Amino acid sequence: MKAVQFHEVGGPEVLQYGEVEQPTPGIGEVLVRVTASAYSAADNGMRAGFLPIPIELPHIPGYDVSGVVDILGDGVTDLAVGDAVIGFLPMERDGGAAEYVVAPADALVPAPTSIPLADAAALPSVALTAWQALVDSGRLEAGQRLLIVGAGGVVGKYAIQLAKRLGVHVIATASPRSADAVRAAGADQVIDHTETDVLQAVEGQVDVLLNLAPLEPERFEAFVAAVRDGGTVVSTTAFIATPGDESRGVRAETVFVLRNRERLAELVSLVDAGELTVEVTRRVPLTELGAVHAEGAAGRIAGKVIVLV
Repeated sequence: MKAVQFHEVGGPEVLQYGEVEQPTPGIGEVLVRVTASAYSAADNGMRAGFLPIPIELPHIPGYDVSGVVDILGDGVTDLAVGDAVIGFLPMERDGGAAEYVVAPADALVPAPTSIPLADAAALPSVALTAWQALVDSGRLEAGQRLLIVGAGGVVGKYAIQLAKRLGVHVIATASPRSADAVRAAGADQVIDHTETDVLQAVEGQVDVLLNLAPLEPERFEAFVAAVRDGGTVVSTTAFIATPGDESRGVRAETVFVLRNRERLAELVSLVDAGELTVEVTRRVPLTELGAVHAEGAAGRIAGKVIVLV
């Protein structure tokens, strides 16, 4: 089968497109004929060698995937050959930047039927990140106030949609480039962080602060003042310590996204009900994945890129 893989960590040039052996599913696994995978900054980090996720080389990136079940491994009873599925694959194993991928059956759920199967690869890990940040870590409830710092990215727009569905007042920071999209996602207040002092623009305190931006530690700590006593600071930027304030009972939570089949199925149902929008900004062929990684390494990726096989 055709795949993109790297035999050593390094720059985007280490990615190679070519023929590799087709894998075989084991007990509790299935072979998926890949329709698409989604590019992620974490894939870039693993390829470059600075994200501490243990992988074996050579490694095929692409842990968000959509496709069709092709072969069932022993013990798989809740999926059938021909099922259209999506999944958040174990990050330490080979991913979906290939014609076929082996996936644990419990990592897969039926794909949304209301959007193209390829586009559905944009959903799993980013939507799960938003859900886990808001609900599992933030313990966000109806009637509360949420401040999202760096809401212009893909996780931010999922977080806005999910928070509004919970009945939460959402304040979001965004650059002029993404402000309209953040507002369209449902934010009640959008603050241009390039021109405005965010802390001055937020009237009153919030219950939860969700940080999605690569802030300087001092600036991140300053934002804690916007959180009420007993509130929560949640961050997805694992390379920066998440600050809290023990003296005021402000919790600090760092999110490391986890696979959750039940939650992913719920997110799919929200997509099909029209309550959650899946954003895809660009679709590229598998042969161009190296160029996409180069853009990502240079900080030029905006939105979600889908890699078609």
